[in-house]
Amino acid sequence: MDTAIMIWNRFIIHAGLFQNIISDIDPKFTSVLWTNLHNWFGKHFSFSTAYHPQTYGLSERMIQAHEQMIIIFYAYGLEFKYSDGFPHDWCTLIPALELAYKISIHSETGKTPGMLEKVWNPRPPYDTLKKDLV
Repeated sequence: MDTAIMIWNRFIIHAGLFQNIISDIDPKFTSVLWTNLHNWFGKHFSFSTAYHPQTYGLSERMIQAHEQMIIIFYAYGLEFKYSDGFPHDWCTLIPALELAYKISIHSETGKTPGMLEKVWNPRPPYDTLKKDLV
């Protein structure tokens, strides 16, 4: 139940209650936790097969975009490092990739996901850096 409360406090309160979740048949999404959450809110799951864009193409495109971001990150040997020279871990990389995704303009909508979700764009760190360098 602690995890359900955490999902409520950190996701549903900020993003709103989901209408439906479309997922491939993965144990993460068929667990007791998710089943209870869906029962609690009176929602249900729709299952698809993995990489089946006919079921839900938008989520597949988003997953492919994130995969591409990670591939590029490693292909070019990019590495975020702290001032002491030690690299960041995935806990800091994934939110940075999420921010990059939220502030990028998408061809389908002509807007950023941040604008569509919150009606404003998150301020990227490089805006602050540009002002400091000028």
